[in-house]
Amino acid sequence: MIPPVRPIALQDIETARERIKGTVLRTPLVEFDDGIYLKLENLQPTNAYKIRGGANAVAALSDEARAKGVWTISAGNAGQGVAYAARAFGIPCTVVAIETAPQTKLDRMRALGAEIVPVSYDRAWVAAETHEFPGLDATFVHPFDNHDFIAGHGTMGLEILEDCPDVRTVICAIGGGGLITGVGSAIKAKKPDTRVLGAEPETAAPYALSLREGGPQKYADWEASFVDGAGGKSVTERMWKRMRPVTDGAITVTLKQTADAMRLIAEKSRAIAEGAGALSLAAALTGEAGEGPIVCVVSGGNIDLAKFCELLAD
Repeated sequence: MIPPVRPIALQDIETARERIKGTVLRTPLVEFDDGIYLKLENLQPTNAYKIRGGANAVAALSDEARAKGVWTISAGNAGQGVAYAARAFGIPCTVVAIETAPQTKLDRMRALGAEIVPVSYDRAWVAAETHEFPGLDATFVHPFDNHDFIAGHGTMGLEILEDCPDVRTVICAIGGGGLITGVGSAIKAKKPDTRVLGAEPETAAPYALSLREGGPQKYADWEASFVDGAGGKSVTERMWKRMRPVTDGAITVTLKQTADAMRLIAEKSRAIAEGAGALSLAAALTGEAGEGPIVCVVSGGNIDLAKFCELLAD
């Protein structure tokens, strides 16, 4: 039975912080430009923020549930986060992986001990909406629609407020919606006047569409791109309920703006950001986020280096 949606309370996030402190890094907040800061989640052990949610969700399971092993759905980063946590507990992990995921992400999930079940994007999305997949009897850890997973991401929001207490806007990429829900829940609980904005690529911007229409929508013009870690085909009813109370809007950026942001992060901060990881900076650089201080969450850096070099060379 799928549990009902409920708000992510500050106590949930503080409990998650204590639970995962031995696994997750407190990532640095570095100045990118005057008034713009980067929260470098690409420096996590799995090179992406998803380890926060994965570690908390697996640790929060009962002994009985954990003993069955775990499975999740992923384009790569959530799979690594859950696999990393599963390995720490010595339990098996299966990842229903979107078959177009970069080879780098597939290789790293396998290296962490995960069994990979490749499926199409559409099939993965059905599994994400129904919370089930034929033949898998392990305990399901949803990659975004999971209370403990989201609470784990909220720990990042606490760090942002501690390192930049006068922050005016925080920008997060939106894929399924777990990242912005977690960070937004922490920010709104501690500093409610701070704006929380989403960033989506023009090829996959269902949350911006949903905001315009006043309810969860499918994005009819969805296209696959190098921004594989964000930009879903739709906003689910459950994630709309989670995101809407803790967000203040969304900014849509072009693929060129995203690639340019990847280049700028490499040039100025000497860090590698995948497409989804650079969306937040691309959004900040449009000017639509207003005046700083603006914190941009660089959500991950898992990208094939050949692809990274190709994008930066264009």
